[in-house]
Amino acid sequence: MTTEVRSLREFKMPDVGEGLTEAEILSWYVKPGDTVTDGQVVCEVETAKAAVELPIPFNGVVEQLFFPEGATVDVGTVIISVAVAGEAGAAAPAVPAPAAAPAPAEAEPEPAEPERRAVLVGYGPRTGGTQRRARRTTTTKVATTAPAAPVAPVAPVAPAPAPVVPEQPSGERPLAKPPVRKLAKDLGVDLRAVTPTGPAGVITREDVHAHAAAAAAAVAPVAAPAAPEASVAVPVAASGAGDVRVPVKGVRKATAQAMVASAFTAPHVTEFVQVDVTRTMKFVRRLKESGELGRDVRVSPLLLVAKALLVAIKRHPEINAHWDEAAQEIVIRGQVNLGIAAATPRGLIVPNIKDAGGKTLSGLAVSLGELIDTARQGKTSPADMQGGTITITNVGVFGVDTGTPILNPGEAAILAFGAVRELPWVHKGKVVPRQVTTLALSFDHRLVDGELGSKVLADVAALLEHPKRLITWG
Repeated sequence: MTTEVRSLREFKMPDVGEGLTEAEILSWYVKPGDTVTDGQVVCEVETAKAAVELPIPFNGVVEQLFFPEGATVDVGTVIISVAVAGEAGAAAPAVPAPAAAPAPAEAEPEPAEPERRAVLVGYGPRTGGTQRRARRTTTTKVATTAPAAPVAPVAPVAPAPAPVVPEQPSGERPLAKPPVRKLAKDLGVDLRAVTPTGPAGVITREDVHAHAAAAAAAVAPVAAPAAPEASVAVPVAASGAGDVRVPVKGVRKATAQAMVASAFTAPHVTEFVQVDVTRTMKFVRRLKESGELGRDVRVSPLLLVAKALLVAIKRHPEINAHWDEAAQEIVIRGQVNLGIAAATPRGLIVPNIKDAGGKTLSGLAVSLGELIDTARQGKTSPADMQGGTITITNVGVFGVDTGTPILNPGEAAILAFGAVRELPWVHKGKVVPRQVTTLALSFDHRLVDGELGSKVLADVAALLEHPKRLITWG
């Protein structure tokens, strides 16, 4: 006869597939005493790129929340403990006791447990001899309300032979739980391409995250040399008359690191051109009034600017490139993932439209509208911000004529679209009022020389001056 026992399982802050080191807890959806089930979302966290909801990977009753909302927590730190039911002798306790030497044969009946727990990147045991990277000793800025007793580290598990993964016939549906399927959809991962590591060939969350991390072409911001950190964070408080200190974290922190890395790594060159966009503005009005692109499809000048840039890239594909420092090679991208700089309540983000160059004007309008709406709602996923190849920033919406935009790390060029103003302009031999804008193109001079940058900018200007060229040149 077996007796039911209850043990504590701890859920750690995972790496949600972006290679980041910390996240801020925005809100808790559960409290101590609540019952949770496998796959249930328990909290929302903000990484350096997006807000992400975290699902718990087991069933039980919430025992303790280790951090309050607003706390910044390192990846791998326990954030919640859950009391789970089990049978005596069925599995090893969640928190093992310290052991001076490896246990003999009694520790053998545990093979299924690591498979069950490996559900999120950065969480749970790993197979083989893979080791985690070293972590700072100062973990977070906020102390726990009721710190748990120190937990002894899990003794290293001897490498076992790799399990035989059943091959899935090409026509068969991959085995995965609904929460894993949703995660794969959110990250843009095709489950048929994922190698399963779970029992009987089941795909786990960790499999999905590992595949997304391997396939993503995102360029991580270059980390600055680590400086000694204060043990106590400086709160938002006035240091002088009227002065307020605002902690730099989340999206703002990532943006600062990326911009510094880009500005001091890529030699920037910016070129400017003023262009008469009167015909383009008339074309935009006609498209809005006719509804030719579809009902409820948003049509704006930015749409025509995006299309003009895509046509220019088709004529000069070398601008859609990346500098590979390690290999000392220029990588010309085969696909255009068009980034759109978006100001959100959490800071500046640059989601991108995948394979924008392959879309029709109607398809581009739909994708652009969805990207902007999702960004404004703060629901942009990490997958939407990975793999960008070239960017547009629409500074004109703020009434600004132009600027010298800084490159998104890993990209060769960024186009700034300024405000459209009515100005005196020579048209057909007469000075008349025309709608004029200023375009600015910043590019990485290591791989884009002045001739290529000038040709791309001139093409964009020519297409916006005579939008019918979008058809003849495209």
